Amino acid sequence: MAEAHSAVAFSFSVTHEGVNAHFDREVLNLIWLSGVRSWRKRLNRLMNNIRCGIYPASMSSLVVSVGTLTSLYYGGYDPTLGFIPLLQSHLPSGGLGKGLSVSIAGITIWSTTIFAVRNLLKLLFAYKGWMYEERGKGRNVSLFTRLWILGVKFMSGWNKPMLYSFQGSLPSLPLPSVSDTMTRYLRSVRPLMDDENFARMENLAQEFENGIGRKLQRYLFLKSWWSTNYVSDWWEEFVYLRGRSPLMVNSNFYGLDAILRYPTKSPAARAANVTYSCLMFRRAIERQELEPIMVQGLVPLCSWQYERVFNTNRIPGEETDRIQHLGDSTHVAVYHRGKYYRVPFIYKGRTLKPSELQIQFQRILDDEGTKPDNGEEKLAALTASDRTSWSKTRLQYFSKGINRTSLDVIEKAAFVLVFDDEEYHYDADDPSKLNHFARSMLHGKGYDRWFDKSFTVVIGKNGRMGFNSEHSWADAPIIGHVWENCIADEYVLGYDENGNTIGEPEATDIANPTRLKWEIPAECVEMIEYSSHFALALLNDVDLEIFVHNSYGKGFMKICRLSPDAYIQMALQLAYYRVNSI
Repeated sequence: MAEAHSAVAFSFSVTHEGVNAHFDREVLNLIWLSGVRSWRKRLNRLMNNIRCGIYPASMSSLVVSVGTLTSLYYGGYDPTLGFIPLLQSHLPSGGLGKGLSVSIAGITIWSTTIFAVRNLLKLLFAYKGWMYEERGKGRNVSLFTRLWILGVKFMSGWNKPMLYSFQGSLPSLPLPSVSDTMTRYLRSVRPLMDDENFARMENLAQEFENGIGRKLQRYLFLKSWWSTNYVSDWWEEFVYLRGRSPLMVNSNFYGLDAILRYPTKSPAARAANVTYSCLMFRRAIERQELEPIMVQGLVPLCSWQYERVFNTNRIPGEETDRIQHLGDSTHVAVYHRGKYYRVPFIYKGRTLKPSELQIQFQRILDDEGTKPDNGEEKLAALTASDRTSWSKTRLQYFSKGINRTSLDVIEKAAFVLVFDDEEYHYDADDPSKLNHFARSMLHGKGYDRWFDKSFTVVIGKNGRMGFNSEHSWADAPIIGHVWENCIADEYVLGYDENGNTIGEPEATDIANPTRLKWEIPAECVEMIEYSSHFALALLNDVDLEIFVHNSYGKGFMKICRLSPDAYIQMALQLAYYRVNSI
């Protein structure tokens, strides 16, 4: 009750002496700072959207355009060929009307130019011939491709792009004809079929092309006009969100620490630096300070998947799941020894420093006097169960009251952080240690990873770390970018000689992490236990073995004039052929 009273910013009471008003200045100040932070983020988001919407131009180019036109017109020369006088005839007479007409004409000319440039960029990015030309020493690039390269560099090199600057200039996904689709399909299955089955497949393909395929193609053609990518939303829904099988093992993937070295053996310090690095990466996404990924330094890839890295959770449904993404979150959810905690990382309008975060995480690690609530330890096993069962359990037991409040803390966190009670190692002479490390990141014990969350950072008892990521919100390169940034940032943030974070905490009155409370009935506990046994059976059916290949890397593959992806694909096919002799 003391915590509840301290959270009241304003209260009043009516007595025989009159009305007495009481307010807490500190709480009101925190509310004010929270509001200022929220509106500042909205304003920054609006300004960034405007900057991206006019790329490759800038707001300064608008000022220059209007200023130049004004100087020319007032100097007696009309470069608009009568457009300004036409506008003047519809505006108030005098200096005001003249100034407005010149400004409107300048904005119109500038906007038309930017619209043309952006569409020209879209046309240039639609060219795919550069993919099929060899590059490197001794190779000649065609004249057309060289002209295309010059055009792309000239049109997109006016200023530094922001994360979403190219989104409006990306070409729409082309829609192939039914005939081309059938030809490609038959070509892909031919090596897998004998003559009799392939002849049957040819007949089926012909029947599809002349029948229902035409109708479906018309639907796709209509959708391709309304969306830039006619596949992505259906792919997300039907490949991922409508799947009813467990996320653990079947969909979620994992990532490991840098295996050859790690900078500290303190789990609290490691968690503090990686959390701070993640939050700085989140801020870079929000401010669009990241540059888009460019293929060959020329062609940008779509950046929308970065939008859902943080503050994202997959909500289960009986027939289909949905992705919940929040515009902001001010805390992380932490799991340790069967207990969940809420750890705020915003204090008086600023992000906590690594040294301050380490203190918070150490308080959780030192909390040995409390025990998990009934059903709390294995609660996350529900996220490892089949989606329909989890949806029904969530609706029945976690849709109201204290359970709903605590579940919201987890689902609305920036991400989830887990402190494991075991150490992880890499030993070149004992591959089983690395295999165990990988298996733990992939599925853990089946109940200690929140598999619905966009990603969960896992810290071992000896400071080694990894992550588990849900797949539907983005492809692996996105979270891979985040993870590489976190590992690289550690060498910038650094650790002292004792393995602690560098720097002194500025605030000494930060509230302790908050234990989440649960009131889970016996029927729900039974469901949690069933889900835990189900997850255990599933993870025990997994064979995972990592082979460390250090003879050569992607540099050798590129010397062979092959992309690393194509090289690995051919290696897999060759291995399959040698093993199966087919």
